[in-house]
Amino acid sequence: MSEFNLFDYAPIGIMFLVAMGFAVSQLLVTQLVGPRKRTATKLMPYECGKDPIGSARDRFSIKFYTVAVIFLLFDIEVLFMIPFAVAFKELLNQEKISGVMFGTIALIEILIFITTLIVGYIYVWKKGTFDWSLQSRAEARAEAKAMAKIKRENVIELKKAA
Repeated sequence: MSEFNLFDYAPIGIMFLVAMGFAVSQLLVTQLVGPRKRTATKLMPYECGKDPIGSARDRFSIKFYTVAVIFLLFDIEVLFMIPFAVAFKELLNQEKISGVMFGTIALIEILIFITTLIVGYIYVWKKGTFDWSLQSRAEARAEAKAMAKIKRENVIELKKAA
């Protein structure tokens, strides 16, 4: 049994130092070199395609929920395809040894799975789920202007009261 030596872990420490140095350097470089034009719109937080204007209790378009469900479906697609890709070579080897068509059957099944996903993707694309209208952007800007006006009025009232 070998002795514990702290220097055996030095490469891991160096890796963490390099990673932290890279992260810090990227933050500094973007602050030094990046554009400095800060507007109210650019400083506003961005929330999943909808400008965060109004109350948290406002109703959202159904498109937000359908996009979320579609994301989950395609995320699950990746979860099924990675194990298939890992096991496919072994299935082909088993097919050669036993004569049973494991690899061919698995390939047909994954092709059916991918075809179903592609058909679903085309369906939601044709339904217009991914088309974000300019009208919703214009409505959000109008709400932002109205809220800014109310805020200015409140500030003026506070100054008069003081």
